[in-house]
Amino acid sequence: MHYILTGAPGAGKTLILRGLEQAGLPVIEEAATDLIAWRQAQGVVEPWANPAFAEDILVLQLARQARAGEGTTIFDRSPVCTLALARFLGHTPSPALIAAAEAARDAYVREAFFVESLDFIVNTDARRIDLDGALRFGDLHRETYEALGFTLTGIKPGPPESRVEAVRAHLA
Repeated sequence: MHYILTGAPGAGKTLILRGLEQAGLPVIEEAATDLIAWRQAQGVVEPWANPAFAEDILVLQLARQARAGEGTTIFDRSPVCTLALARFLGHTPSPALIAAAEAARDAYVREAFFVESLDFIVNTDARRIDLDGALRFGDLHRETYEALGFTLTGIKPGPPESRVEAVRAHLA
């Protein structure tokens, strides 16, 4: 039972993931954020500008997916998100990325948690996007998931505890 947590950048996915982890659920970290940190540590200021960026994320995502155990696991993003990212960045998705996004229908529960925007954004070294861009990116995620046959369960804005409980209640 592999579930996906997705949504716009800065919507609070990581905070929800931490709460789910504290509640004892296995979680898998977002590959893109880790890859950005690694590349920036190597001196690449904007790693997302490289057309191969989405492919590199995909490799890390698939490795993490392969290491996930049995039972309920929550993934911070999936190859479907990476497909949306490639499109958002204006990069042509490779056949491997398209295939991985399509295969996500069988690798994950087809009901993904879509974390709704908080209507503000806090930028970091890895997140350099304004609110309008984040909302457009979130809409592209929604469209990409729905086009691949996923149902999205909205996680409404609110205190972190209530958002974590909304996910937990749905899992129960």
